[in-house]
Amino acid sequence: MASAQAKQSQRKLRSLWAQPAIWCIAVLVSLAVNLVSVTYIAPLFEDLGDERNRYKVNIVHEKEKKTVEKNYTAVQDTNISATSGSRPIKDSIINLDHGDPTIFEEFWARKGEEAAVVIPGWQALSYFSDAGNVCWFLERDFGQEVRRLHKLVGNAVTEDRYIVVGTGSTQLYQAAVFALSPPDASEPMSVVSAAPYYSAYHTKTAYLRSGLFRWAGDARAFKGDSYIEVVCYPNNPDGFMNKAVLSSDTGKTIHDLAYYWPQYTAITEPADHDIMLFTISKSTGHAGTRLGWAVVKDQNVAKKMTKFIELNTIGVSKDSQLRAAKILKVISDGYELPNTESPMIRLFDYGRDCLGKRWKRLREAVKATGLFSLPEYPTETCKFTGENFAPYPGFAWMKCEKEEIEDCESFLKGLKILTRGGKHFGVGMKYVRVSMLDREETFNLFIERLESLA
Repeated sequence: MASAQAKQSQRKLRSLWAQPAIWCIAVLVSLAVNLVSVTYIAPLFEDLGDERNRYKVNIVHEKEKKTVEKNYTAVQDTNISATSGSRPIKDSIINLDHGDPTIFEEFWARKGEEAAVVIPGWQALSYFSDAGNVCWFLERDFGQEVRRLHKLVGNAVTEDRYIVVGTGSTQLYQAAVFALSPPDASEPMSVVSAAPYYSAYHTKTAYLRSGLFRWAGDARAFKGDSYIEVVCYPNNPDGFMNKAVLSSDTGKTIHDLAYYWPQYTAITEPADHDIMLFTISKSTGHAGTRLGWAVVKDQNVAKKMTKFIELNTIGVSKDSQLRAAKILKVISDGYELPNTESPMIRLFDYGRDCLGKRWKRLREAVKATGLFSLPEYPTETCKFTGENFAPYPGFAWMKCEKEEIEDCESFLKGLKILTRGGKHFGVGMKYVRVSMLDREETFNLFIERLESLA
């Protein structure tokens, strides 16, 4: 009896031990099956992802005129406009005070990886780019692409000229004023520009309170022979093709050509001045890259400008230059090496088309209100495009025509539209400068608010 009970107990014990073993075996088998499945199935998902990506690329090529799938930041709940980095909402304050060139964002989204650049961790460590060059921190690729683009467009002479790269045209402007100011003069050199002049000329000149130079205001009101005149064309803010108004054997000039590109105005001849300033922010839209360049005739002036930048920032970011070189290459390739199998819209064509449509809408809205006026521009033949067209400036120079509106900037601020008033440009408060370069959403809200006044 005892033996039978013992055997029965042993059978129950073996049964209890067997159940976990069975479960363990089942779990192990399941894991093995899953691993095998992942091994064989994962590549299928990767292929599917690749196929989807190829499909998206094909859509971009096949439906060129349709809005591309946006890959930038979604709309944020904010009352600040796209010029501060976010998209506007219906009742937001729209900031058209700046010239933030986000109008070009969609174009570069279409380009995708074509305009991307990868910089390895070991590259561009040295301070020096080209020790034998006057501007020793100028990356060769960037310098070559600058010359190539100017030759393509025909907007500036670069042969036998020196290229000086800077952190935007702001630094280059300060470097040029420094280079042209005598170091041993009895009083600071006067810096002038014809009103309405770019508002930043005053602030950039006076900011450091230098003993070498000082801001002297409107060039038309200046009396004297020694000066530095800053000539901007197309002019910021009014869009006209300015020329120097002063003439003297001891006077000097700086030409700011930030907007002398075919999306803004007809290219009638290659500019050929002593110092010409350009910036990638307005030529390509890459304001955040913080890069500009000067085309300089005189070697000594180029050396002095280089020295200023050396002392100021010990050169210019190589990363920015490498990115900018790729950007400029993509633009030039678009015109010199057109893709006939899958034609893509080109930058200057895109910019001119967008700005042309915006100016048409703005003129219609302004006419409907009867409250404002805009400059009228003559049509000219562009040697780059072969077309005859009027300028499409990056800014609208609006004037409040009603007598009861004495401060146009404050009037528009009441509509939640931020602009820059005429007093900043050396003229009256009846004028405002309005950016035409913001995102489409911001511009649409601007037009809607103007139309509400009709």
